[in-house]
Amino acid sequence: MHVVTGAAGFIGSKLLEALNRQGITEILAVDDLENADKFSHLVACEVEDYLDKREFLARLQAGQFDGALDTVLHQGACSDTMATDGRYVMENNYGYSRALLDWCQEEEVAFLYASSAAVYGAGKNGFRVARECEAPLNVYGYSKFLFDQLVRRRLAGRSAQIAGLRYFNVYGPNESHKARMASVAFHAFHQFRAEGRVRLFVGSGGYADGGQRRDFIHVDDVVAVNLHFLEHGGQSGIWNCGTGRAQSFNEVAAAVINAARGTRSTPAELAAQKLIEYIPFPPQLAARYQSYTEADIAPLRAAGYAPEFMTVQQGVAAYARELAKA
Repeated sequence: MHVVTGAAGFIGSKLLEALNRQGITEILAVDDLENADKFSHLVACEVEDYLDKREFLARLQAGQFDGALDTVLHQGACSDTMATDGRYVMENNYGYSRALLDWCQEEEVAFLYASSAAVYGAGKNGFRVARECEAPLNVYGYSKFLFDQLVRRRLAGRSAQIAGLRYFNVYGPNESHKARMASVAFHAFHQFRAEGRVRLFVGSGGYADGGQRRDFIHVDDVVAVNLHFLEHGGQSGIWNCGTGRAQSFNEVAAAVINAARGTRSTPAELAAQKLIEYIPFPPQLAARYQSYTEADIAPLRAAGYAPEFMTVQQGVAAYARELAKA
């Protein structure tokens, strides 16, 4: 049986859908439905059972799943990069993950987990999976960084696969419950639908207005990378999960607006038409903002992952069209 934590969430629910498409339904879905609206992401999925994340961990540590699980796909986390309750973030992201890893190693169960590009902070030393590149700017990033450090110490003596994926800026269906932490593409679509314009931040880090560049990756590509490592159980380590291509916020906004209007206007043309507007940074965000991210995916390619990743123009446009149908 496969376990998917965060199963009702953004990436977890899309991973369930992908497993179902492969004919896999013997899945234990684990999540926290205090935000009950997430249940809707599970409706179309076939699973063997559902457990609250606290009950799952308690039963796991009591030995009730010994010998019963094949793989734990750990997607659950507090993903709020602006969270101020550090104790909660550390317990949820580091402590819970460590307990799952400990059990998986004791039981020789494969463990695939979600890390984050937030470990790189401002990225002053690049975005390679290397200690000298890692300098998180918030407690969320630190929780992911600390767990990656634990994994590094465990890799040499592992009893089963351990694979960590550092997600860059993921966008796509099933993210509406994330509210302020939903993707730029999601917010751009809803701003344009409600106001007829998209608001982006003014320039920062040497970039022009809306010119900050991130590695934006569609959730379907993220799921495909997860499935690669699920299918190649001999591969252990930590990899970046991004496209290897930095694109601007302006390009994201243009993809949304052009999809809605059926046009091919450039960001400059859209800004001149007042369809893209630039606003100041919130004070609490200015000092902790990543103006540039771009995954080093050479190790991912070396691990045998060959498919091409969607560009912003392809993925965001498709996502905007899907949102328009809702």
